[in-house]
Amino acid sequence: MRPALPQWSGTLAAKAAAFITVMCCALAALLGVLVHVQVTNQTVGQARDQALQRLTQATERFEAGDSLKRGAGVDPPGLPRPLRNLAVGGDRGTMVSDFQGRPTMWAAGPADGDRALAVAVDYSQQARTIQGLDRAILWSSGLAIGATLLVGAFAVTRVTRRLHTTALVARRISAGDLDARVNDPRTQPRTKDPARPQDEVAAVAAALDSMASSLQGKLLAEQRFTADVAHELRTPLTGLHAAAELLPPGRPTELVRDRVAALRTLTEDLLEISRLDTGRELLELDTEQLGPLAERAVRGAGSGTEVRVVRDVAVETDRRRLERVLGNLVANAHKHGRGPVVLTVDGPVVTVRDHGDGFPEYLVAHGPQRFRTEGGARGHGLGLTIALGQAEVLGARLEFANAPDGGAVATLTLAAEER
Repeated sequence: MRPALPQWSGTLAAKAAAFITVMCCALAALLGVLVHVQVTNQTVGQARDQALQRLTQATERFEAGDSLKRGAGVDPPGLPRPLRNLAVGGDRGTMVSDFQGRPTMWAAGPADGDRALAVAVDYSQQARTIQGLDRAILWSSGLAIGATLLVGAFAVTRVTRRLHTTALVARRISAGDLDARVNDPRTQPRTKDPARPQDEVAAVAAALDSMASSLQGKLLAEQRFTADVAHELRTPLTGLHAAAELLPPGRPTELVRDRVAALRTLTEDLLEISRLDTGRELLELDTEQLGPLAERAVRGAGSGTEVRVVRDVAVETDRRRLERVLGNLVANAHKHGRGPVVLTVDGPVVTVRDHGDGFPEYLVAHGPQRFRTEGGARGHGLGLTIALGQAEVLGARLEFANAPDGGAVATLTLAAEER
């Protein structure tokens, strides 16, 4: 059984969603950092300018001997030590720190002696502005990422749905359904916008449809050729058979009759294969006991085959076609294997085993192929191909394997009648 295809929301969609999410997060983080830094620098700069301006005014009043305004003082409590050390050293500077539970912008400069003149400006409003900006950046980034992810997921799943459909059609074609087509709307002349270039998925779908059409045409031509050749051979072979019957008895006559019979059998096999290839075979169903039917098929094959009925069962099948399948399997076992040949009926499962060299590896892996030979060995002709085709018409499963202790094993599994 072929492995199931992944769902349209599988690996490709997950990878695309992860990629979109990562890129959106990276972009949102970059823009958020840039906005945060820009606004913070501007806000801090305005507060610093305001603090330095007040420090200048406080310095003028201090030098004039006037009393300092509220928020200004010499070595006021709460002045950060690093800023005081800077001011005592003769420089001016600013610094933000908490004072009485509130963020405060400090500006300090040198006073007389070993003291610092400082002013404190309330920085609460600016801090709240920056915090609000950060929250707005987080919320807007989250919304943008969510919206982008939804839009991206919608776009990606549309593509993956089309890819999934194309893959399913490819599977159907590989299974033999050459009528399967993708028929992507973007490849149809009536719906395709000539101003918009064809996308890659539509190009793949169009290529697959074109390939299927080409394969179907070639296969139909080969099937017609096979059928026509078989039909054309029938008439001269009939005349040749009649002429061979008029020859005088003797070894040459026997050889001619044997070869004519082989040609007639090959022609009938080719005709049967051509009918199977059309896929229009009709079943004549009836309920049959599998054990007696298998015994009749073995007797019809005219070879010494042991029949073992482990468990008999009733099956609804086309008796003629099933006898044809079993007869071909038994004949192939005698022709290409070695005895003893054993046919076993165990419920709806019928196995035919010989004790020869076994099936070729290509046949076990890929099923019977018409007239194929390997390594100079004799091929299996058309018998197994016909058996496989008739089994498919019956809705049965025919499998080929080699026994561990040697010999070829063909297993036919039918649907048992429910009681």
